[in-house]
Amino acid sequence: MLNDFEEHIASVKDFPNQGIVFRDITPILQDGKLFQAATHKLADYVKSRNADVIVGPEARGFIVGCPVATELGIGFVPARKPHKLPREVERASYDLEYGSNSLEMHKDAIKPGQRVVICDDLLATAGTLRACKQLVEDLGGNLVGAAFYIELPDLKGKEKLPGLDIYSLTKFHGA
Repeated sequence: MLNDFEEHIASVKDFPNQGIVFRDITPILQDGKLFQAATHKLADYVKSRNADVIVGPEARGFIVGCPVATELGIGFVPARKPHKLPREVERASYDLEYGSNSLEMHKDAIKPGQRVVICDDLLATAGTLRACKQLVEDLGGNLVGAAFYIELPDLKGKEKLPGLDIYSLTKFHGA
């Protein structure tokens, strides 16, 4: 079935570190019709949240969020790794299940009161999502939702952001 996304996600054991199962969305991206279907589903969700702009964290959030923003005719704001943006930035640090990092956004990227949805490939421990949420709120935006290709419910990322509306195309339980 075209919209059975789970069967098109590759599971790669011990990547990037021992004990991690990496959920790889590139098989979806390589299939034009499947990529389009995933984009449409996320766009329907973003539209239902009445968003003004999408934030996508580096790097897969760019791949996921840009086509959704294009389909809806709304803006896209990249949340980049440190020292990649040329103007004044706001920064937030976060932990991943296998490390830590920071994200930055231009200080003028989100206008006060804008309704924002974050789009990314995967919700796991919610570190990246919490950093994006902090950036959006620090810049005066209103985070109204988050959309993902994949959610890993066993890692309880959704529970770390109570009250935030979260949508995912598919869920993987266990390893």
